[in-house]
Amino acid sequence: MIKVNCEYTIKEDIDFILDSEGINNLELSKRSKVSRTTLDEIAKKRKISDGVCEKIYSFAYENKYRINAVKEEIIKEKYHTVLFHGSKNGLSEITVAGSRDNCDFGNGFYLGETYNQALSFVCENEKSSVYSFIYSLENLKIKNFDCSLEWMLAICYYRGTLGEYKENEMVKKIVSEIEDSDVVIAPIADNKMFYIMAQFTEGEINAEVALHSLSASKLGIQYIFKTDKAINKLIPIEKYYLSIPEREDCKKKLNERSFEIDTKLKLAKREFKTGLYIEEIIK
Repeated sequence: MIKVNCEYTIKEDIDFILDSEGINNLELSKRSKVSRTTLDEIAKKRKISDGVCEKIYSFAYENKYRINAVKEEIIKEKYHTVLFHGSKNGLSEITVAGSRDNCDFGNGFYLGETYNQALSFVCENEKSSVYSFIYSLENLKIKNFDCSLEWMLAICYYRGTLGEYKENEMVKKIVSEIEDSDVVIAPIADNKMFYIMAQFTEGEINAEVALHSLSASKLGIQYIFKTDKAINKLIPIEKYYLSIPEREDCKKKLNERSFEIDTKLKLAKREFKTGLYIEEIIK
């Protein structure tokens, strides 16, 4: 377990807005609807409400300042090895048992390679935020997956949809390698992608159709830190406030992506009619 003591860097972010806009606190107060008294309190680094954060970060986002996304570029240039985690209610500590029961690869702490990946998993939640971490994989045992049958079977196993196939020797070997690892590195699978995987495990589509459909996901790579040894290789950097307009933009992009995956599935069904079904692969 490690403690996470990150807070929003709102004072520094306000200083950036003031410099970029060429304005003072009085003008910012008028435009953001945050009182000068509150801005003075922020300058003294006193605790402020989420309502004030919302006004400041919404003002920045609506004025085309993508502060969080640009910070991602800067910290990657500074630290090089950086990952992101989206939290629905905030983090105070990290443990390997912190994930929900039906995650892609079981218990572990899940992170993505980009800020937008992390944002996409929590943008529906009002009190969500994103965190950045420095990481190291030195002296850790790694299990790597690409967009493959092995990856698809692993996720279906942990999400509980393999049914009679979960005792298959191929599946057992994959699961054993995962549970013997400190870190799993694999393509991200959200609920939309899992719907396609479930169609494969239920025998509705063949493996070729499933994998070609899933290749449209473009969600990137996830890192699952599954042991205390791995968790101790993480160092928290910063906590990012997710304003309403930023979360709404993210939801719109996810809807567009969902339509793209549906289209790819329909086209793949027409193109790959001779692929193998699950009962032909796992006997």
